[in-house]
Amino acid sequence: MKTPWLLPLLLIVVWACSQQESDTTTKDTVTTDSVTTDFDVIAFGSCAHQDNDTSLWEDIAAQKPDLWVWLGDNIYGDSENMDTIRAKYAKAKAKPGYQQLIAEVPVVGVWDDHDYGVNDGGKEYPKKDSTKLLMLDFLDVPADAQVRGYEGAYQAFTYGEGDQTVQLILLDTRYFRDTLERTPRGTEQRYYPNETGDILGEAQWTWLDSQLINSDAALTIIGSSIQVLNPEQGFEKWANFPQAHQRLYDLIVKTQPNNVLLLSGDRHIGELAQIELEGYPKPIVEFTSSGLTHTWRRDFGEDNPYRLGDSYHMQLNYGLIRIDWASETVYLELRGNNGEIWQAYSMNL
Repeated sequence: MKTPWLLPLLLIVVWACSQQESDTTTKDTVTTDSVTTDFDVIAFGSCAHQDNDTSLWEDIAAQKPDLWVWLGDNIYGDSENMDTIRAKYAKAKAKPGYQQLIAEVPVVGVWDDHDYGVNDGGKEYPKKDSTKLLMLDFLDVPADAQVRGYEGAYQAFTYGEGDQTVQLILLDTRYFRDTLERTPRGTEQRYYPNETGDILGEAQWTWLDSQLINSDAALTIIGSSIQVLNPEQGFEKWANFPQAHQRLYDLIVKTQPNNVLLLSGDRHIGELAQIELEGYPKPIVEFTSSGLTHTWRRDFGEDNPYRLGDSYHMQLNYGLIRIDWASETVYLELRGNNGEIWQAYSMNL
């Protein structure tokens, strides 16, 4: 004779197994905390004027990224009037394509100069604490987030788990940045180098050191609103501050984070570059994507001694990072409208 409680027990076991099987096929929501499921597609971009339309948001959403990263010039605020900047953020955020994206994809980011409040601005801008709060509100950063309580807008995030972990570090290249002196109009280089000037400030340098030295992430992504590698272009760049530029390279070599990938915006072009640092085991790639709504109207014929490929790209663009954990390969794609790929490159983990 069958035991009376056996049938109900078997039914419970069958139900539990079916639930476990279905749960493994469901992708968890990615947050700014460490997550425990697939994290393999990151989209990023910069330079989105709130008065310009773009169809790129639909293309970006179609890639089904796990994360969208703003690299600056998220609006063109350029004001010391907070009502003006607040209204521009509201206009940018209300665009239907962007609303669709943020309804489906987590968003993080940092500023560049125009959303900071002044073109090519640094620490001298008097409203930086106010514009910081407006930017964080635009990004829907929680009211109790740590970044709201310290100077500057730098943040770090960890995604994934185990040997499939990504560390994303977003640097603030505005809040603490020393001043630059303009060269005469018509000069190829817009600014004289500030030989002893700084970009990050000591508090941010100390924080960055701790982020890099304590990380065991498989992929280390460092976002900088301005370009890091190219010393030749005549606009804003890390090379305008030679001491700080070298300090960043030295810090990477000292801390030895795994598989460094640099992201940048600002330039109104898209390109890829690569450098080898003595003492670091792999080439370091920089992926520049700019802009989402407008790019250069004419070709300046700009050099970049570290450029990958024949030239930069002047079409509207965004960056896409695809991580194939099985083959330990990171695919970098500079993309445009209708699925067009302007440039592609891959790096090994």
